[in-house]
Amino acid sequence: MNKTRTSGEAGASDRVLIIGGGLGGLSAAIHLRLAGFEVTIYEAHERVGGRANLIVQDGFRFDTGPSLLNYPWVFEELFRAAGRSMGDYVRLLPVDPSIRFLWPDGASFLLSSNLHRLRDECNRIEPGSAAGLMSFLADAEVKYNFSFQKLVRQNVDNPVAWFSALTPREMLRSSVWRSLYGELGRFFRSSRIREALGSYAMYLGGSPWSLPGLFSILPYGELAYGLWLPEGGIYGLVEAMARLADELGVRTLTRQRVRRIVTQDGRATGIELADGTQVHAPIIVSNVDVPTTHEELLERKTGGRRIAMTPGVITFYWGIRGRVDGLSHHTIFLPNDFKDTFSDLLKRKRIPENLPFYISVPSDTDSSLAPPGDTTAFALVPTPRPSELGPIDWAAAAAAIRQKILDRLRAHGVALDPGRIVFERVWTPDVWGRTFGLYDGSAFGASHSLFQLGPFRSRNYDRRIRGLYYVGASTTPGTGLPLVVLGGQMTAQRILDHVR
Repeated sequence: MNKTRTSGEAGASDRVLIIGGGLGGLSAAIHLRLAGFEVTIYEAHERVGGRANLIVQDGFRFDTGPSLLNYPWVFEELFRAAGRSMGDYVRLLPVDPSIRFLWPDGASFLLSSNLHRLRDECNRIEPGSAAGLMSFLADAEVKYNFSFQKLVRQNVDNPVAWFSALTPREMLRSSVWRSLYGELGRFFRSSRIREALGSYAMYLGGSPWSLPGLFSILPYGELAYGLWLPEGGIYGLVEAMARLADELGVRTLTRQRVRRIVTQDGRATGIELADGTQVHAPIIVSNVDVPTTHEELLERKTGGRRIAMTPGVITFYWGIRGRVDGLSHHTIFLPNDFKDTFSDLLKRKRIPENLPFYISVPSDTDSSLAPPGDTTAFALVPTPRPSELGPIDWAAAAAAIRQKILDRLRAHGVALDPGRIVFERVWTPDVWGRTFGLYDGSAFGASHSLFQLGPFRSRNYDRRIRGLYYVGASTTPGTGLPLVVLGGQMTAQRILDHVR
């Protein structure tokens, strides 16, 4: 017989249970608590954070997922909403120059939030491109501002109403009918600059030739607001948010895996834990991937329009003795045949022969992340999802990819003797999927094609089960640390709109 209990002692209508303590779940918990709800987070693992998690071993500290923080204003707003200053909880360290791009033929491109340095770098790659750079920044600034003011942060279900928030001039500036690569081509002739600024598409589940030109706001946002590393790594920010939630009275229970969402007569009534205990509450928020929630927590067959997901990733966590010369905080290695690589990944559904990947060395910015004089490094390689690859020997695939990474480093003059790697952990897409409930091993959640944005994206509430809500990368507004944190606020507002 199932054990049952009621969550807390507040009024029944004010109880909220959140499944999963990722950044979206933490954000939703904070905003709901500020609105007066009694909130309990049920986290399956030993610590909160979701895919933004932590590995600690032999003095090395690794962020499992994101390795840089963008749009710091989003997080500052979160703490300010609670009457706090973010600086009292975590310190942000600037990463500038921010990203270095390298190609096999030796070409390189360095991004910086320092306008003079960025202008000189663009002129080095494409002489005379300074005017194009300034036009790009001015154009993208307009897009960025109206996107966040009128589109991204709005709980709007009707596409016509969503787009009608824009003026005719803003609609014209949105470039949703033009590809990202085409949009970048309006300002830069250099394929290298367009490839670098368009490479963000890979993490949105598309290519620069398929995603809308509106996404030029992504490189702009990082250039305008900078890239940062919280002291202690990205997990330092997770710890800061968890501390804030705790201070506000959010109850967080770790090592509490939820087996299913309990429903009755089309309404959510609680959750059932792995040990059979049932906890009752009228409002449930799932911070698990939307399709995973449907299939595993609701046992709902995925019918109708399937959600298109982003690729998987294979990640390497390396604790290295000594310094690694030639690598800074964030280096992206792109192939010479950029477009064909996207075809391999997204159309042919195979691991590209010419690997795109990035390596992050966060200890270059925060030396406390490694033992004195040593290096903490993280390598990420996008792959098709497991269902697209079919049967695969992941151990063999990981070994081959590892060798390609080391060979590519050597070709760029980066000497990394494998014998210096004294700690290594490898997470393949199936490991990511099993560990964090990522649907089909998709690393970044639902993709961001035009018809998976705003009101076209999976909604943050369930249309069939009253009282069930969603937060995280696969619902609105989208993937990435800032968006899932904004999504937590939007889910909390949706609940307020429905119940009060």
